[in-house]
Amino acid sequence: MIKAYKIYTDYDGHTHITRGSVAEDFLSNANNIRFKETPAYSSYDWHPAPSIQYVITLTGTLEFTTFLGETFILKPGEILLAMDVTGSGHKWKLIDDQPWKRAYVTFDADKEMLFVEER
Repeated sequence: MIKAYKIYTDYDGHTHITRGSVAEDFLSNANNIRFKETPAYSSYDWHPAPSIQYVITLTGTLEFTTFLGETFILKPGEILLAMDVTGSGHKWKLIDDQPWKRAYVTFDADKEMLFVEER
């Protein structure tokens, strides 16, 4: 299984984190794919996700933090399922000497997401 993290806005209006993986061998129709690179040691302050999307990390190691202090480390080859399109959002910072190269894959809100929660 491929390690994944889901960030979502809960009833309290804040972003929360769930750890898990992405389901394998399941096809889902995506709307778009976009690639981006951010220089090493960069950071991005508080923001919600612009859309429901998978963020597939190719290079770079990041620390994500929620407004309530929940954190996780996202490494190359891991997936972020960003669903916190409202509320307090999250912030991130690169914590290694690599640029963050990633692919954003966007979906409609009503699509089934391939996330399997850790038990």
